[in-house]
Amino acid sequence: MATIPASEIPLEEIDLGDMSLWEEGPPHEVFDRLRAEAPVHWSPMATWENEPGFWSITRPEDIHAISRDWETYSSERGGMLIADQSVPLEVQNSMFIGMDPPRHDRIKAIFQRGFTPKRIGEHEEAIRQIAREKFDLLDGREEAELVAEIAQPVVARVIGSFMGTPPEDDGHWADLALRGLAVGNDELQPGGENVATVERVLMEAMELAAERRERPTDDLTSLLVHTEVDGEQLSDLEVAAGFALLVAAGMDSTKATYSNGMVALLKNPGERQKLVDDPSLIPGAVEEFLRMHPAFLNFRRTATRDVELHGQTIREGDKVIMWYPASNRDEKIYECPHQLKVERNPEHQAFGAGGRHFCLGTALARLELTVLFEETLGRYPQMKLKAEPEALPSLFTNQVKAIEVELGPRAA
Repeated sequence: MATIPASEIPLEEIDLGDMSLWEEGPPHEVFDRLRAEAPVHWSPMATWENEPGFWSITRPEDIHAISRDWETYSSERGGMLIADQSVPLEVQNSMFIGMDPPRHDRIKAIFQRGFTPKRIGEHEEAIRQIAREKFDLLDGREEAELVAEIAQPVVARVIGSFMGTPPEDDGHWADLALRGLAVGNDELQPGGENVATVERVLMEAMELAAERRERPTDDLTSLLVHTEVDGEQLSDLEVAAGFALLVAAGMDSTKATYSNGMVALLKNPGERQKLVDDPSLIPGAVEEFLRMHPAFLNFRRTATRDVELHGQTIREGDKVIMWYPASNRDEKIYECPHQLKVERNPEHQAFGAGGRHFCLGTALARLELTVLFEETLGRYPQMKLKAEPEALPSLFTNQVKAIEVELGPRAA
């Protein structure tokens, strides 16, 4: 299917569960067509064993409405992931992202205490220092690989400092996060299953939580263990699942958008030069990177009743998948949506489309991304691609495997 132009594939034969469509990253031509011709489209997941199909939602206004209607489109009933076999539903339901109100609101209120503007702001200098330390390791070199040497270690240390894990464990947690989120990638999730990785993460998270119960610190894990809402603390599984959610999402999200954003800049030197000449444009450019390259490709809801949408009947129990790469490139909203425009400063759905499940870590992600782009462009304004970057195929996370670059001269 992947070798046939998207315009020639019969609509009924398009199956977004077919990993051949994702070999080069999100299939934007397919999304363009679905958004125009079939905004509610059925994919049977025919290449998956014992996995039900799903409805794809590609228009931003529909994703906006679904995100706010938890009574019709539940996060709790089927979880948040496109594949039922990826993470056990019990584990997903222990994370606030896999809950509906009122339980969701109680749990998320605890986590929000760790992501206040004051707490995030206190970390800016530490984040910048972490980034600078990683860039210092490139001094005197002519080449580098941005994913393994900058993106992954920087975001891993930032999240590690929040959660209270030691620096020597950063690589371990980064690997577990990538494996845990790479839905559909046979290399990282053989057979589509992820049970062993999930069990390992939960076990290690529970061990850390037990330590914090005995010896509290000022990290976020201690906050989760000891905070109460209406006189009730989180259960051990809720703490462990919450830890896993924050580590996985925090590590993979910023890494994905920074990596994709750097590829976009390196392929559009005119746009990059605008940021080099005027770094004050970088925070707005971050919004453009988020629009074009959302870290997470989708989130799922499950229909709680039969509902009609754009002439299609979504049955109770059906999976409903909201595709953010599609909604973020709607030509009715964005002029030349596939073109990078660093001065666009757009609104987008990279953090979700509002509602109760809007991303908790938006302020931290924006801060990390701004610092990373400032430090990258400030040090190496003439950086060039050495090889064509390769996408990491997945039905959930929007990652780049590697970005090999020629650094060029370091700025004075």
